[in-house]
Amino acid sequence: MTTQPNNNDNELIGEDATLLIVDDDGPFLRRLGRAMESRGFAVELAESVAAGRAAIKSQPPKFAVVDLRLGDGNGLELIEEIRAARDDTRIVMLTGYGNIATAVNAVKLGAIDYLAKPADADEVFAALTRKPGEKVEPPENPMSADRVRWEHIQRVYEMCDRNVSETARRLNMHRRTLQRILAKRAPR
Repeated sequence: MTTQPNNNDNELIGEDATLLIVDDDGPFLRRLGRAMESRGFAVELAESVAAGRAAIKSQPPKFAVVDLRLGDGNGLELIEEIRAARDDTRIVMLTGYGNIATAVNAVKLGAIDYLAKPADADEVFAALTRKPGEKVEPPENPMSADRVRWEHIQRVYEMCDRNVSETARRLNMHRRTLQRILAKRAPR
C-alpha cells in the first residue's frame, strides 16, 4: 500500500522533487526511499560512493540524504561533488557515528542539517524541507553530560587525524584510558 503525497508535502518540496539517498545499509536505504516516495519525492538510491557519484553525474538532485561512512569512502566527498554539480541542493548528512566535528565539517561543505541514526522518515523530511533560517525545536531529550564529554573527545580525536597518542596528550589523558573510551559505544 503506497500513500499518496500530501498537497502540503508537494508545496514544501517544490517542482523539482529529485532526491538522492546514499547509504550502505540496504534495508534502511530501501525503507527510507519508500517513505520519501510516499511523501512526493522522485527517489534515486545508491549504496556506495561510486554509485552516488554516478547518480550525481547523470542527474544532480535537488535534495540529497548522504550517510557519512560508506563501504567505499566518505559521504563528505559526495557533499562536495553535489555542491560542484548543483549549488541549490538541500543536503542532509546522516550517520550512526555522530560527533560534532563531522557535523561541523558537513555543514561547512554545504549540508543543511546533520541527523544521527536511527533517524526516521519524518525527521529526514522535516530537515530536507525546513525553510532557511527556520529554527529547529529543541530536543525533548538533550544530550547527557557523558554524551557531551564523549562528543568532545571525538572532536579532538578527529582534529588529531585519529591519532590516539596525540589526542591523549591534548586531552591530558592516559593513552590506554582514551583507547578504552574510543572502543565503547557513545553514551545516550
